[in-house]
Amino acid sequence: MARDSSATKARLLDAAFSEFAAYGIAGARVDRIAEAAQANKRLIYVYYGNKEQLFDAVLRRALETGSESVPFSPDDLPGYAGAVFDHLVARPSLMRLVLWKQLERPGATDAEAESYRGKIAVVEDAQKAGHVDGSLDPADVLTLVMGLSQAWFGAVGGPAAGDSGTGWAAERLAQHRAAVVEAVRRITAPRRDPA
Repeated sequence: MARDSSATKARLLDAAFSEFAAYGIAGARVDRIAEAAQANKRLIYVYYGNKEQLFDAVLRRALETGSESVPFSPDDLPGYAGAVFDHLVARPSLMRLVLWKQLERPGATDAEAESYRGKIAVVEDAQKAGHVDGSLDPADVLTLVMGLSQAWFGAVGGPAAGDSGTGWAAERLAQHRAAVVEAVRRITAPRRDPA
C-alpha cells in the first residue's frame, strides 16, 4: 500500500500550526508535532528540513489561506479591514502565530515583503485615481488598515479578553468590528473639497 505523502504533509502542517501558535518556534517540540500528526518525526526533516523551515512552511500556508479567504480590495478598505477582523476572530490561533513570528523572527520574509509591496502599489494607484485619500503615504495607509483590523487581538487587558477572559461577547465583538470599519473608512475616505 502506497503512503499518501500529501495527507501526511497536511497533518504535519496542521499539528505544527497548533504547536507553533501555542509555544512559538523556540518552545515548539518536534516530538509533539509528530505525535499530534500521527507521523514519524523523521518525516518532518524529510519534508521540511528543520523546525525553522517547518515554521516557514506553516506561516506561508497561513498567509496563502488568508489571501484566498480575504481578497484585498483598495476600493473597499473598510470592508477589507472588517473581513480581516472576521478572519482573525474565526482563527484566534493565527494571531498568536503571527505574534510569535514577530517576537522570535522579526522582519519580513520574502513572501510577506512581496505581498506588502503589491498591496502598497495597489493602494497608491487607488490614491492616484481618487478612491483613497492621498494625504498619507500608501505604506502608512496599508499599515494602519492592517493595524486597526488586528488591534483587538493584541490589546493587553483590552476588550478582547471579555469579562471572564475566556471569550468575546457577541455584542461587544460586533461593536468593535464596527469601530474598526469606521476608523478605516475615516482614514481612507477621499477628501472632498468644500463647495
